[in-house]
Amino acid sequence: MMTATRRPALLLAACALLVACGAPDRSPSSEETAVDPSPSSTPPSASPSTPTGAVGQAVDDLATTLGVDAGEVEVVSVEEVTWRDGSRGCAEPGMSYTQALVDGSRITLRAGERTYEYHSGGSQPPARCDNPTE
Repeated sequence: MMTATRRPALLLAACALLVACGAPDRSPSSEETAVDPSPSSTPPSASPSTPTGAVGQAVDDLATTLGVDAGEVEVVSVEEVTWRDGSRGCAEPGMSYTQALVDGSRITLRAGERTYEYHSGGSQPPARCDNPTE
């Protein structure tokens, strides 16, 4: 059983331990507060006209499918979405899909006078979706 005289000492020791475990209080250096003038969404080695990641994969796929140069494929829009299931908004009749939310994107491309929609998400590469269900 703890006596009344030991409680304040234990409380004081616990407070000292909590303070000692806290992060050091310091101001950020001038290097840490410097603003980077380059946009964070584009890697330094990529130019804004060179799509990367899922968008780049979609552009390359469409260019290959149509037999055109990737430079002839225009990125119209890229929208971050959460798909309702593993079909990624492009369900096919008779197919079964994982019943879980899937984070991904809807990529709209244009080649010539026609637009094309690609859906990405999960661990799957972007795929062209000719009949979107979402």
